[in-house]
Amino acid sequence: NGTRAMREAISLAPENAQVKDAFSQIQVQDTVDQTLRLCEKFTSQNDLAAGREALRRISSSRNELMTPVGEECLYLLTTQQHCVDDELRDSLVAALLQYSPGARTHFFGRFQENLTEVFDETFAVGDKSVLGLVAMVLDRKEWPTESSRQSTENDVFQLFVAKLKGSGPEHSGRAMKGIVRLLPAGGDDHHTIVDEDAFGTILACLDCRLPQDLRNQATVATAKYLEVSKDVGQECLSTFITTHIKTNTNDDLVTAFSAAATVFPLVPTVAGSLFLSDGFVKSLAALLENSSRSNAVEQAALDMLSAACIDGGCREAISKHCLRWLYHVMKTGHDQVKGQAAVILAKVKGKGKAQEFSQEMQEAKQGDACILPMFEAMLLTGSATDRKNSIEGLAYYSMQPKVKEEIAKNKTLLSKLTHVPVAYSQGRHEGFGSKAGDDPLAMTVSFGTLTILDNLTRYRPQLSEEQKRLSQLKAYANASTSTLQPDPLEDDSHVEGRCKAVLDADVVPYMANLQKLFRMKGLSCTTLSLMGHILLSLAKTPSHRGKLAQQSAIGLLRIIYETELMELKDRQMAAHAIARIFISLNPKVAIHPTQSPTATILQALSALVNNPVAESSDSPRDLLPQFEALLALTNLASDSSLNMGDQIVKAVFETLEDLLLSNTLLIQRAATELICNLMSCAAGFNKFSDGSKPASRRLHILLALADTDDVATRQAAGGALAMLTEFDTVVKAILARERGLKILLALCEDKDVGCVYRGVFCIRSMVLLKGETGKKAREAVTAAGGIDILKHVLQSEKAPKRVGNQDIINCSIAALKALTG
Repeated sequence: NGTRAMREAISLAPENAQVKDAFSQIQVQDTVDQTLRLCEKFTSQNDLAAGREALRRISSSRNELMTPVGEECLYLLTTQQHCVDDELRDSLVAALLQYSPGARTHFFGRFQENLTEVFDETFAVGDKSVLGLVAMVLDRKEWPTESSRQSTENDVFQLFVAKLKGSGPEHSGRAMKGIVRLLPAGGDDHHTIVDEDAFGTILACLDCRLPQDLRNQATVATAKYLEVSKDVGQECLSTFITTHIKTNTNDDLVTAFSAAATVFPLVPTVAGSLFLSDGFVKSLAALLENSSRSNAVEQAALDMLSAACIDGGCREAISKHCLRWLYHVMKTGHDQVKGQAAVILAKVKGKGKAQEFSQEMQEAKQGDACILPMFEAMLLTGSATDRKNSIEGLAYYSMQPKVKEEIAKNKTLLSKLTHVPVAYSQGRHEGFGSKAGDDPLAMTVSFGTLTILDNLTRYRPQLSEEQKRLSQLKAYANASTSTLQPDPLEDDSHVEGRCKAVLDADVVPYMANLQKLFRMKGLSCTTLSLMGHILLSLAKTPSHRGKLAQQSAIGLLRIIYETELMELKDRQMAAHAIARIFISLNPKVAIHPTQSPTATILQALSALVNNPVAESSDSPRDLLPQFEALLALTNLASDSSLNMGDQIVKAVFETLEDLLLSNTLLIQRAATELICNLMSCAAGFNKFSDGSKPASRRLHILLALADTDDVATRQAAGGALAMLTEFDTVVKAILARERGLKILLALCEDKDVGCVYRGVFCIRSMVLLKGETGKKAREAVTAAGGIDILKHVLQSEKAPKRVGNQDIINCSIAALKALTG
């Protein structure tokens, strides 16, 4: 009735402030009353619809629930005896603690009166309520003093530890969540509360037989505890593992191996030291070969050995003592452990050093022939877990040159590698989520696939002479004849063949699909770096570049280059791959207006020219990226319809001037060729023709390059001069140089027909000029013996033994007519 009356009042006086305020209060009160009634129906009548509506109202009310109502709702929910939906009740309590000031006030009041009772009530409700309790404890704004908050925090932490010890497996994960949230917040105080027994309980929850969610929580708790407890936690960890192994029962072995497998990535140094301690691995091998061991022991041991492969010393120890058992498992175990044993063998062999084995080991080593076929079978027909394991194993195993060749020649396997992981990410296979961006397993599989492809396509680094000598000395020091000479399967011809196989398997569309699938979450910089490495290797061969451009490789490389978080070397690598593609292709075909805008292309290429790849401590400066960037810019400048010439001049000309004087022949040649092509744009032409002192100096350098020993450099410099000599200011500058005209006449007598054509074109342009400058040019050419030189050129071109060049003949005749009048 009150609401109806207020609606009538607001219709009569809609702008009256008192009426509007009263109506708003009634609306809130209606919502509050309704929320309480819904909670009562849920707790007394087990009405799930009422509970869900109450949750919606509480979450949307945003702190508007009045204090008595919040208190009453919280009391009803926490004291409910028989609930038909514990998860819904848990969500309701958590929402009240988050959104209702009254509920929080009531909670704090009871906390001060009887902390343990309130904690037990909340713990019994569910995980969300527990986390809501922890959030309130950590929220300093809710507490009158920091000391009271810290005291309560310590008490709550002790209660969580007690729950962990006594609640059993069912609620251990819930206690673990509280410990994980509070452990880092308490600094040195909290880790002292976790004694050896409590930490042992956490480690026991890492057992591979327990639910994954509990193991995940235990992993986080272990990591947090080891982080804050330092040496104390590491000692407890070692004691736990060694004690359980010594008991030699199947259950304790599973617990110990599971704990070791989990902590290896967390504290590899500590776990590695334990693994490599006197007699550990040797006794482990003997223990595992006991036929009475359960399947769970076998599985846990494989998990531990796989994790231990993160350390080089551990891999050597495994290869020395555990190979026989691993081969045995691979041959006789059930499908899951067979695949895992193969993965471990691949890790050991993929990164390990060559070793000599006993005759027994040599016999077992024959099982190597089964590893790759097993991975192939797992990938083609296995479960999602099998496929993931096969890709992990191949990522290691494909580091061996022989295996690289086998994979590259196996079209079925290679095709599966570049298609199946994307299908996983789209959720079409068992064990993978429907959203690729939220699917960590899909991302792991994709990264593993890219690692394999990178192994197949990566070229051997080019070494300086000094580096080659050092490599040989290291090989002699290792006393291993197998390492004295590089493997012939790693030479450029074999890598080029593997690159072609990978390109033919549609690796570029595969990577483009990955980028689209993970667009929302974003691919990691490491993944993008792998993509860049693969594309750079594929682009090394000119015949591959057309297909790369056709399949949108430039768009992928642009994304890599523009990703701000990428390291400089990775962005330079992407720019280098872009340069390689643009060297050989028609720019109009290669440039796509959306996938490869010219601004990005120019920025990437000019960065390589202006800032070549820096010299590292262990390798000399690599000038190849700068050289190939110059070639790419030369190609882009050749097409005047793109209008990129002026932009190129603005971006790189200052550096280009210096490179004309480079001590590296190929860099000097490429810079000169780019200058030649830039003569077709106004900005480039004006740099040499505006009559200024800098232009005169640049022209002097160009003349010197036309007199160099390198034919290609002479041609490029001559080509630039051929375009410049049609203008008065340039001819004046050439005539002012002591040897300027002689250099052009020398081009006319060059052994290379291309240089000859450029020379006679320059002389023709100079002598055909009108005015005083043309008169001086004709006089200078005549005085320098130019008429005889041109006649000789004409005779040579008409001689039977030399292929005639009509352009040279026409230019020579035109010049002679101008000179002889």
